Amino acid sequence: MVRRRRSRRPWYRTRVYRLTRTAVLATVLVAGAVRWAGSGEPTGSGTVAVAESPGPAAATGPGRDAGRADRADAQRPGAGTRGARAGRTAPARPARPPRPLPRSRATGIEIPYFRLAAPAVAVRLDSERHLTVPPVDDAKVVGWYAGGATPGERGTAVVVGHRDTRTGPAVFAALGRLPVGRQIEARRADGRVAVYTVDAVKTYEKARFPDEEVYGERKRPELRLITCGGVYDRRKGYAGNIVVFAHLTETRGRARTP
Repeated sequence: MVRRRRSRRPWYRTRVYRLTRTAVLATVLVAGAVRWAGSGEPTGSGTVAVAESPGPAAATGPGRDAGRADRADAQRPGAGTRGARAGRTAPARPARPPRPLPRSRATGIEIPYFRLAAPAVAVRLDSERHLTVPPVDDAKVVGWYAGGATPGERGTAVVVGHRDTRTGPAVFAALGRLPVGRQIEARRADGRVAVYTVDAVKTYEKARFPDEEVYGERKRPELRLITCGGVYDRRKGYAGNIVVFAHLTETRGRARTP
């Protein structure tokens, strides 16, 4: 049998050629990928950020490394707040309490929350040392205790008013609903205004009324508004009292026209 002569493979089908071609293509692809990644870096924005915040990253200058350093810094916890912290101002000091006013009799009070404005008359203690109340025939008047502090004066100022009369609601009908934090404005004969802020609103039984807590002397200017409260009985009247506690927070030079 005559052996067939094996034909010679073309050069482009040889193993050496295929390996060489694969190596060349791989090199070209890698080089192209690196060049594309470099052209996509936001070098402009990164450079501006570094220039505005001098630091170690500023030495890198414009380019890919500067952009990466800027992004890495932005991803760190708390990044972006350091400037705000550095420029943060110290917390504001609490406002100093107003200076107490000299003595001047009360002429009226206003409670803006209720749109209430009432003239004030002087009331005193009776023979049994009980605080008297304003005239029943004038339900829109409040009584300012003449023996206590005047508006804005250091000490405890006491104001009393009717809750209702036989003819209907009186000046302090809604006193028990006055929210904490609201203001009470007390007008004075000298034209000045003492502004108090409500601290608490409490109801006490008359048999257990805390005289010291309500009437006791205080070192700062404070105010008490008092009216009837609790259970009502036709023969005995109200069983308790509503008391508003407030302290001076502002003084004004001129009274507002009611």
